[in-house]
Amino acid sequence: MDYYKILDISPSATQQQVRDAYKKQALKSHPDRVPSDSPERPARTKKFQQINDAYYTLSDPSRRRDYDSARSFHGFPNAPAEDSDPEEEEIPQQKAPGGGGFPWSAFGFGAKNPKEEEKFSSEQFGSVFEEMLRDEGLAEGQEAKPTGKFWSLVGGLSGGAMGFIVANFPGALAGAVAGNRLGAVRDARGKSVYSVFQELPQGDKAKLLSELAAKVFAHAIGS
Repeated sequence: MDYYKILDISPSATQQQVRDAYKKQALKSHPDRVPSDSPERPARTKKFQQINDAYYTLSDPSRRRDYDSARSFHGFPNAPAEDSDPEEEEIPQQKAPGGGGFPWSAFGFGAKNPKEEEKFSSEQFGSVFEEMLRDEGLAEGQEAKPTGKFWSLVGGLSGGAMGFIVANFPGALAGAVAGNRLGAVRDARGKSVYSVFQELPQGDKAKLLSELAAKVFAHAIGS
């Protein structure tokens, strides 16, 4: 795995470009964009974890310097190959003059098992997810509390999300939106947008990620 290839950026990318690339790749490959029983799910989970390992390493200047030094020492190119597919290609472990392959285990989260890796990936994505929703006016404040715009969006996804709306919209509006589904009320008050996202039905997660991806990609094209 070449972390620059994973994020589809040049080794000379700025820190902001690293962050922007992470947003796009994480939204593109997030496991919740497919059903939990989809045959694509394991591959997406693995890819998502690789994206998070790459971002964890390259988003911190000190970790990035160490990674770049090791990468240069082991003879990796300084730019992505033309027409390479970052989802499929893995860089072979090239041998250094003194023997030994590239020290991949020294970088990334250093998780001890897949469950720990998944936890780290989710937490890191959650932080950036909340930033993206703030940018879109869907969350506010340091704690990334949902805004009315967020609940309007969630309410348009499916009936499975009605409980969240009833718990967070006052009186008449909640009643008008939820109709006779008051039994589905769930108390989401005080939760961040990412906490709410994690509790949504899987289909609603996929739709929300697609909506957010469309906005993020549109910003990238327009910038």
